[in-house]
Amino acid sequence: MKIELVLYCLFVDKFNHQSSIIHYLLLQSMIFKFLHHLGKYIILLGSVFARPERLSMYYKETIRQMNDIGVGSLIIVGIISIFIGAVTAVQFAYQLSGSFVPMWYIGYIVRDIAIIEMAPTITCLVLAGKVGSNMAAEIGGMRQKEHIDAMEIMGVNTAAYLVLPKLVAALIVIPMLVALSAFIIVGGGYLASVPSGILTSSEFIQGVRSFFVPYFVFMMFVKAVVFAFILVTVSCFQGYYVDGGSIELGKASTNAVVFSNILILLSDYVIALVLTT
Repeated sequence: MKIELVLYCLFVDKFNHQSSIIHYLLLQSMIFKFLHHLGKYIILLGSVFARPERLSMYYKETIRQMNDIGVGSLIIVGIISIFIGAVTAVQFAYQLSGSFVPMWYIGYIVRDIAIIEMAPTITCLVLAGKVGSNMAAEIGGMRQKEHIDAMEIMGVNTAAYLVLPKLVAALIVIPMLVALSAFIIVGGGYLASVPSGILTSSEFIQGVRSFFVPYFVFMMFVKAVVFAFILVTVSCFQGYYVDGGSIELGKASTNAVVFSNILILLSDYVIALVLTT
């Protein structure tokens, strides 16, 4: 019995030792992969911001990207913003019913939620799914068909030509979409609360005009610019370094959306922490 107990203890100790080694190797591999991809991402950004060969080519491509990102996303951003405002107004009306808080606070709450959080964050999360996956698939397809290799042989800085127009267009257009989304969210709150009799038009307008802080608008545009930068660079990075066939291209498009959304939410927390303390 004692021999069996000793053998069991030796087995458990050996198993725990091997398990700790496996966990250490897995952690080491994850850290190495993270640093490897981070280095490739930084190198790509260094190539993106190099001096362009011909400004006219970059200008035309930037205008095209502004149309694709901005005009092409108006409908989806508008629809989502209307329902965000409507749901926010209805939910807060339910919470405030029977309390001593004036109902016109609904307009005030919808306005601040739209400006501070909903308009920049939700809009960019939606654009990460619509625009980001498209960018990754477009550049990844060019990589698979060796279009990028052919352009590099001709002396073109492919990183700058493929990524910089998209980045400039996004930094211009996405803040506009965010500002438009904020207005539509407030309008959605009005359409959900006033015609349904939750509160009158004058009460809602009184709430929208009360306690306005211009600094919140600055926060909104800071978030919009940072989120646009993350959305474009991460998506283009996933497509630029894609390797393999259609399965790898699909994974790159999925990773572009997932990683962009995670980084957007993480940066949202960091920006809120920095700008409100």
